[in-house]
Amino acid sequence: MERVEVIVPDASIVVKWFIQEEYYREADRLRLDYVNQVIDIAVPNIIYYEVLNALRYSGIYGEDEINEIGEVLHAYQFLDIPLKGEYLRESVRTALKYGVTIYDASYIAIAHIMRAILYTADEKLISKVNNPSLIKHIRDYRVERPNQTGYQTT
Repeated sequence: MERVEVIVPDASIVVKWFIQEEYYREADRLRLDYVNQVIDIAVPNIIYYEVLNALRYSGIYGEDEINEIGEVLHAYQFLDIPLKGEYLRESVRTALKYGVTIYDASYIAIAHIMRAILYTADEKLISKVNNPSLIKHIRDYRVERPNQTGYQTT
């Protein structure tokens, strides 16, 4: 079986699956690539709290809807990484190195350890880290897809 590329979307991307805000189409393309097994998704387990909190404060969803979205998120069965061991150490090191929160650093640490790309809509985070091989804006989301003659970028 062919190994799929691992992508690390942060909460700003997953929120766009439920709220049509800027770059929601690109975020949804990432989601569809996951559903279609073109990519795999790895996230820190804090993502569920962050996404539901953003949806709660959006004013768009009520209690029942947020509960349902919470269940939907868990049904995706992302590879969710607890903050311990190597991931804890790398998160702390990253937070101190770049002057970012442990929340943000946990996504960066997963991408670094797994040799994956973190996708975000957070321009400030991208500027602070300034490492395009590690962190990219969702507007730049591309994945290699097999076709009959080789690979194409979409």
